[in-house]
Amino acid sequence: MKAYFATLSDALKQAGILQPCLLLDLDRLDGNIALVKERLDASLAVRLVDKSLACLPLLSHVGKALGTQRFMTFHPPISEAVLSAFADADLLYGKPMPVGAAKAALSRGDAVWSRVSWLIDTQERLAEYGALADELGVELRIVFEIDVGLHRGGFAEPEALSRALKALPAHKGLRCEGVMAYEAHAPHIPALFGGPAKALAQASQRAAAFIARLGMDQRHILNIGGSKTALLHHGGAANEVSIGSAFVLPRDFDTPGLDGFRPAAFIATPILKVVEPMLPGPPAVSRLLQALGRFPRKGCYLYGGKWMAEPVFPEGLTTNGLLGLSSNQQFMGLPAAAAVRPGDCAFLRPTQSEAVLQQLGPIAVLSGGRIVDRWPVLPMM
Repeated sequence: MKAYFATLSDALKQAGILQPCLLLDLDRLDGNIALVKERLDASLAVRLVDKSLACLPLLSHVGKALGTQRFMTFHPPISEAVLSAFADADLLYGKPMPVGAAKAALSRGDAVWSRVSWLIDTQERLAEYGALADELGVELRIVFEIDVGLHRGGFAEPEALSRALKALPAHKGLRCEGVMAYEAHAPHIPALFGGPAKALAQASQRAAAFIARLGMDQRHILNIGGSKTALLHHGGAANEVSIGSAFVLPRDFDTPGLDGFRPAAFIATPILKVVEPMLPGPPAVSRLLQALGRFPRKGCYLYGGKWMAEPVFPEGLTTNGLLGLSSNQQFMGLPAAAAVRPGDCAFLRPTQSEAVLQQLGPIAVLSGGRIVDRWPVLPMM
């Protein structure tokens, strides 16, 4: 590990990057892409999750490698950027958008929005989108959200979906493309209740029961899964899975479904100060807490901080509850024997890629031990 992070640190210094940045290891990314290609069931296409890979060059790199221009989208400014960048992009909203947000996007009259499928989770939203299609004089593609066990919303039973499908002919401007299921709960089901494998099988069976209610011309998008479960699906009624975070493997995605994947994204930041830490107040308090193991005898301050990330290098780098977190200069504890100096780089592994990839400006792209590019990120707002 020490040699790996020394390589990253040297590459950043040679590139003159002396402030916090998001570093992407392109070689590790390509290794993760290869694992997806190797393990993905042949019956399934991949839909890339743009919020988790919110960088057009990154989406392009992964999309080209997998031969896909299907995207799951969540935020209109990002949707618009993806539609503009990829001429054949097919977008599916991964959450139901307020009808006013859809109207604002569609009212600009840009034809690219015809490549978007809007998510419908209730009879009420179906009626709202039907009225919007009539008002604007456009045809809207829709996909129904179905609940296969996560219980985060959507149509709870196949019968409820059937009722929505029966109401669909009254909305002449809506065209059903299929259904979207999400089973993020499955990897977390304890053995007492059947474990992950049983939960995943049950989710797949429930999805099939919903899909059976669709007409044959309403089955273009039969979406299930996310990064933690996509590669565990074999057979079933779905025809595509959504994957995003798996390609860069943030900390929250260390799950059995992604065995062999390697972290490819890190926050790198200079160490500003190396100190013998002391709490405000009488020195005796600090010495007592150090003797009790509650406060470190050595520490450092980082350039920035308070990220959704966990320290990984230098070894033994830890946050400390007594001094807390700071987005300006974050204190970190160090082992007494740690050989670090101001100007050295500290590395943190994001707990998620969503939002984190966009917080630090252009992504520093590493390949072959050097920084080969800077990739701009998509807007958060």
